[in-house]
Amino acid sequence: MDEDAGGASPPPVPLAQAPPPPQHPTAAAAAAPSQRDMAASPTSSRSVTETVNGSHRFVIQGYSLAKGMGVGKHIASETFTVGGYQWAVYFYPDGKNPEDNSVYVSVFIALASDGTDVRALFELTLLDQSGKGKHKVHSHFDRSLESGPYTLKYRGSMWGYKRFFRRTALEASDFLKDDCLKINCTVGVVVSTIDYSRPHSIHVPDSDIGCDFGSLLDSQEGVDVILNVGGEWFHAHKLVLAARSHVFKSQFFDDESDGEKSEVNETDELKEFSIDDMEPKVFKAVLHFIYRDTLVDDNELGASSSDGSIFDTLAAKLLAAADKYHLPRLRLLCESYLCKGISVASVASTLALADRHRAMELKAVCLKFSAENLSAVMRTDGFIYLKDNCPSLQSEILKTVAGCEDQCSSVGKSQSVCGQLSDGGDSSVRRVRQRT
Repeated sequence: MDEDAGGASPPPVPLAQAPPPPQHPTAAAAAAPSQRDMAASPTSSRSVTETVNGSHRFVIQGYSLAKGMGVGKHIASETFTVGGYQWAVYFYPDGKNPEDNSVYVSVFIALASDGTDVRALFELTLLDQSGKGKHKVHSHFDRSLESGPYTLKYRGSMWGYKRFFRRTALEASDFLKDDCLKINCTVGVVVSTIDYSRPHSIHVPDSDIGCDFGSLLDSQEGVDVILNVGGEWFHAHKLVLAARSHVFKSQFFDDESDGEKSEVNETDELKEFSIDDMEPKVFKAVLHFIYRDTLVDDNELGASSSDGSIFDTLAAKLLAAADKYHLPRLRLLCESYLCKGISVASVASTLALADRHRAMELKAVCLKFSAENLSAVMRTDGFIYLKDNCPSLQSEILKTVAGCEDQCSSVGKSQSVCGQLSDGGDSSVRRVRQRT
């Protein structure tokens, strides 16, 4: 039916708007780009399941004294971290199983932090101390496991052996020497990751701004200030020092600080400042940090005079300088370095140093270490120094001890600190706790 009103013929279509002639389907498909051509490059991914491994050596000094503590009671290693979880080794001198009547010693590896269904491989090695290398090894590694890795369901779950070794045989063996046992523990936490292809990537190198500023210091190009430290002159840039330390900023651009001298050097018109309470080598290390954002070499940090006092090390003096010039990152770097050297012999002196220069993280570590090894620490010269010069720190140690014992008793995991097994100066000293 015709729908045009009045029966008139429609006007002609202008030539420019004429519809294109119909195309054959095949020709149309050839004219347009295909979906395959427009698709992105194919990608790929790969699931990788592997273990993150870590080891810990647990030295049990005084084995004969540990016997008789009771079936089911153990001494524990310090916790150690593998795969993002905390672990500990438990040694039961009288065995874990009451039915064995203390015939065997038991050894277990325990999950000591929160976790659910943690899958792991384990290895326990009792070291042969005769030098023959005939170690006793129980291992999941390098062998096929029918049911896969062991699964620890929750915190406190453990893997090990109730009948690890018959006591009479152990006490007559080369595994026990000088009343000491050594147990190596290896944990392999199972982790799964997805590795996928990245067709286009650009590697960005680490920042080298510290190298650039270090070169500026070495070349002395553009220096505008001289610092006289103990008769030795250091050239530097006021803006760099002021940007890193507001103490320098105030000194250079505000009213001069009390106790600092300032004068104009008429030869090169550089302003000179004197620093009278610091050794040149210490200030040189401060400049190294300000320009490069790193510490000087470890050999320099640990050097001290013949008396071996920690207060006389460059690390200790650099900590004092960080406190003076309000350089929080330098303070933390020094704390981290000094923390590595904490031992029974040095912890009391390190505690006094940390308290003096407001190194709070180092102080907290020292207090905890002292509380855990109190009986040994009390026999050191450093503890006598605290008694004579810093009695308040002795009180803080005792408060830390009380806090540790209250915390342990509140969760029912420890009755008391029953022993301190150390050699008196080994930084790897472990606390030994009696547990039920």
